Amino acid sequence: MTTTDQTDQQRRLRVFLVDDHAMFRAGVRAELGVHVDVVGEASTVAEAISRIAAMEPDVVLLDVHMPDGGGRAVLDAMRRTHPQVRFLALSVSDAAEDVIGLIRAGARGYVTKTISPDELAAAIRRVADGDAVFSPRLAGFVLDAFAARPDAPVADPELDQLTNREREVLRLLARGYAYKEIAKELFISIKTVETHVSNVLRKLQMSNRYELSRWAADRRLV
Repeated sequence: MTTTDQTDQQRRLRVFLVDDHAMFRAGVRAELGVHVDVVGEASTVAEAISRIAAMEPDVVLLDVHMPDGGGRAVLDAMRRTHPQVRFLALSVSDAAEDVIGLIRAGARGYVTKTISPDELAAAIRRVADGDAVFSPRLAGFVLDAFAARPDAPVADPELDQLTNREREVLRLLARGYAYKEIAKELFISIKTVETHVSNVLRKLQMSNRYELSRWAADRRLV
């Protein structure tokens, strides 16, 4: 092994994955393996808190929405006890309230799951070095929120009725995705998609997807 090879190996970052979809975690692990050392993973908030504390990775890739609380709950539990650990949100959601909420909670960056493996590896390196990293479209949300209304909470009574998964389904539905495409994107069944759409329609007192699309566009969810 050459001196350069030894130096590169010494600089490999230790990364931990938090996501409730096993197939997605396996894909990220496979893609990132040539760039970093993936030292652990978790599918729930409780697992994440326990294992991150034990492993003390350099960077945690953190999903925003999980059934038992999501990325915000992990950040709230870890930021005081393990301030040296950096968090990079990696999510299917590109909604302003999700981005702003995670950054205010202490994440150093936020990228969407459409990012390429090389771009993700570069983002991890930058976050480890102390930089803030965002997918291009998302940076504007953060700048607007902190420049114009730095202390204002992001709240919407109607939106707050919806669960995290219902918001994700609504966002994709408003973008024109078919139920089958939504199911594939979110790793859920078509029947589950139908159930979420029905729940959203009922909660918002709307009758069809076109009304939902307009409602979502008015709130910059699309």
